[in-house]
Amino acid sequence: MHKDELIQLHTLMAQIRRHFEHMGMDTSFTEYDSLSISPLHVHRSKAEHKHAIFVLGNDIAAALSEDDTSGIGRTSERMHELAMKASGQLVNTN
Repeated sequence: MHKDELIQLHTLMAQIRRHFEHMGMDTSFTEYDSLSISPLHVHRSKAEHKHAIFVLGNDIAAALSEDDTSGIGRTSERMHELAMKASGQLVNTN
């Protein structure tokens, strides 16, 4: 990947992190935070952004594995719920 593509991916993953935090998910991004790099640091090297992406990806994967809705048996049902919600057709079944 080119550096600009890595920065775009880094940006997307940082947005996913912010979404998790906004949702109140109890996740730790301490290893990523210790890198002191963000997608806005365009002056940093391609290798630094690549490393940050892998570290952040690992933290996101860990957060997903702790989430109750991430079980393999619930994946299809959850995707269906999200699709219905996105189209405005979600009916509360609780």
